[in-house]
Amino acid sequence: MSAVAKLVPADAIAEIKSVLGPKGWSEDAGDLAPHLIDQRELYRGRTPLLARPATVGELSALMRVCHRHRIPVVPQGGNTGMVGGGVPHEHGGELLVSTARLNRIRALDPLNYTMTAEAGCILANLQKAAEDADRLFPLSLAAEGSCTIGGNLATNAGGVAVLRYGNTRDLVLGIEVVLADGRVLESLNALRKDNTGYDLKHLFIGSEGTLGFITAAVLKLFPRPRETVTCFVAVPSVAAAVELLALARAGSGDQLSAFEEMPRLALDLVLEHVPGNIDPLAKRYAIYVLIEFASADAEGGLKARVEALLADALERGLVLDATVAASAAQAQALWRIRESIPEAQKRDGGGIKHDVSVPISRMAEFVTAASAACEARLPGIRVLSFGHVGDGNAHFNLCRPVGMEKQAFEARWDEFNRIVHDIVVAMGGSISAEHGIGRLKGEEFAHYAGAVELDLMRAIKKAIDPLGLMNPGKVL
Repeated sequence: MSAVAKLVPADAIAEIKSVLGPKGWSEDAGDLAPHLIDQRELYRGRTPLLARPATVGELSALMRVCHRHRIPVVPQGGNTGMVGGGVPHEHGGELLVSTARLNRIRALDPLNYTMTAEAGCILANLQKAAEDADRLFPLSLAAEGSCTIGGNLATNAGGVAVLRYGNTRDLVLGIEVVLADGRVLESLNALRKDNTGYDLKHLFIGSEGTLGFITAAVLKLFPRPRETVTCFVAVPSVAAAVELLALARAGSGDQLSAFEEMPRLALDLVLEHVPGNIDPLAKRYAIYVLIEFASADAEGGLKARVEALLADALERGLVLDATVAASAAQAQALWRIRESIPEAQKRDGGGIKHDVSVPISRMAEFVTAASAACEARLPGIRVLSFGHVGDGNAHFNLCRPVGMEKQAFEARWDEFNRIVHDIVVAMGGSISAEHGIGRLKGEEFAHYAGAVELDLMRAIKKAIDPLGLMNPGKVL
């Protein structure tokens, strides 16, 4: 008898198969393989079975079986997470539950500006459905072609439009959750105003599957932009980028939707490792910003306002050079550079990554201090700090010195975590801006979180999931 069979009894497996039906599970090694390794390839787990419920009723019945047999479960969406939160542990005693078949858009109400979607819906498909209804669902991130809304909700995903529309939790009105014992929280409320009792949805959004299984949500929609202006701008420093951000918000009537900073190293890696990208500007500069403005008014003269804003910024010394996309294709090419950065770093040999946030006013100070500290600890280290300056989020990544072995460099991850995170926390920042805690940052979270904060989180966990069956070993 295998170790997995001892951990998850055969009679429980048989009962689970019966509940789900022949299409609702798989034991095939080929089917399981891509679900058992995280996106960064830091963790490789095991599971006796991949469950694929197609309805909330099936998932509820499945959870009742798991609760009775005390089988831990790991919810998984598109498996695009960055902190190992969606893969099972190596011991093989957890059931992996995929949302892939919970993929219906249950309702789309253009007049109420809402869409009700199940957890397994791919984000890009929700964006398209909203667009077809002449509306906008603004959540946007690099993995949108494969990530699912359930995973976005469970991790409170950020992305490139947080500056204007907020994180995922800001885009949700109602939620449906299957609890560890199989009960269903039916709170698919499509109201903007509902002041009755505790707002339970916010317990589950961002909980990374540790409190319950999000199965559906009522999502906010917005007017679809009629005019979009995308710019690629060279700036003299991160400090200048922060000043430009304030100028762009005021000068555009706060029609700024994205503000993404990247250093020259990012552009060099993209041009070297990801075919199909070109350098947008004729000369090389140290720091760049990708800026996007959007307006629901097609006759609002947004492009003229942006060009005047850039001219003003040039006179102030905040901009060194710039190009404004003349077509949708050119705008897509500029965005392709930004979205290619993670892949380019991976092809360069990976690196040590930090997803942090600080007050926007301290972003330049943080990048300067953290860069200096890391470079002093390991001469030749290459700092690749990029991301959503508009909302104070920096992906402060570190590339190994040229010639250093990848394994030797990544063995120092904990060492550089402490260097970077100490600086972040001292500046009133967060060690996880948008990726969550998962498995990767559990020890760091325990180190920096306050005692009262941890006590309250543990109390909530015990109250909602007393047997500890939901995604154990993640977050707490």
